[in-house]
Amino acid sequence: MYQKKKIQVLYLLLLAATLVATIFLSLSIGEISIPLGKLPQIIADRGSTEHDVLFYIRIPRTLLGFAIGGSLSLAGAILQGIYRNPLVEPYTLGISGGASLGVTFAIVAGLNLHNLLFLPLAGFIGAFSTLFLVYTLSLKGGSLNVNRMLLIGVMISFISSSFIMLLMSVTGAENLHGIVFWTMGSLNGSNGVMIGAMVTLSIICLLVTYLFVTPLNALRLGEEKARHLGINANATIRILFIITSLLTGACIAVAGVIGFVGLVIPHMVRLFVGSDYRTVLISSFLSGSLFLILCDIIARIIIAPNELPIGVITGIAGGVVFIVLLSRSQKRSKLLQG
Repeated sequence: MYQKKKIQVLYLLLLAATLVATIFLSLSIGEISIPLGKLPQIIADRGSTEHDVLFYIRIPRTLLGFAIGGSLSLAGAILQGIYRNPLVEPYTLGISGGASLGVTFAIVAGLNLHNLLFLPLAGFIGAFSTLFLVYTLSLKGGSLNVNRMLLIGVMISFISSSFIMLLMSVTGAENLHGIVFWTMGSLNGSNGVMIGAMVTLSIICLLVTYLFVTPLNALRLGEEKARHLGINANATIRILFIITSLLTGACIAVAGVIGFVGLVIPHMVRLFVGSDYRTVLISSFLSGSLFLILCDIIARIIIAPNELPIGVITGIAGGVVFIVLLSRSQKRSKLLQG
């Protein structure tokens, strides 16, 4: 037991050190190179181009990558524990469909012309409207049925996608680019208030989830067994559902739809640290942040000076990693059976 805890601590320290190194790499790499050794000089020189690039582009993007990657991965780890289903991710419950529908409607109706914050607000309203609908329809006899919630979420996601295609088919060509670009995800948000709120929300939700470590570990055994252990399963699921919904809705509202982070990263984390949520939560958050910042770096440099939407990179990288992990787990199970 002591040896296992020692390995987990070493893994967390290595993960944190790698994340810090990646953050500095993100600040340095781009169309305009910023040497790390000259950072103090560039910070002091407020009139330089490098100073503006650092404070108005690189730092906001890196902070968003940290907060959104960590939030999506944390939400995925929690939902997979609640549902006891490794294929569940934050977008499975129809959140991305609802947010995308809200943003699409705002663009088509021309509601985003006078306020740059209206698109994030429309995405947030769409996400939470969908979540309220999923939650209400999942209640049966006063209790929450998680399997019913999952199925309803998937169906509402399909319905939202259909409405989005309907709106795209009747709008002008000038709106199509904005809709498609938003649904592919981006860390280009430069609004300081929005970035600060996202970082603060992600850290607060991470701390709050640690109040539910014991219930999460119990729920891995199933709702009935968790109740026998003295856990109020329904109340715990409701609270955790609200937390994950808040995180996911905020991420989509700020950065658009960034897929695979909440699906792949929790899988990778469990391979290294096991299933104990005392370690899984913080490891998922740090790993998600690391993954998204790395993807943002690749998106910036792979076709420089142009830039790919970050959702393209996360989709390709996440899909490849997931297939590799799945193949290895199948080979391991065959060896154990043999």
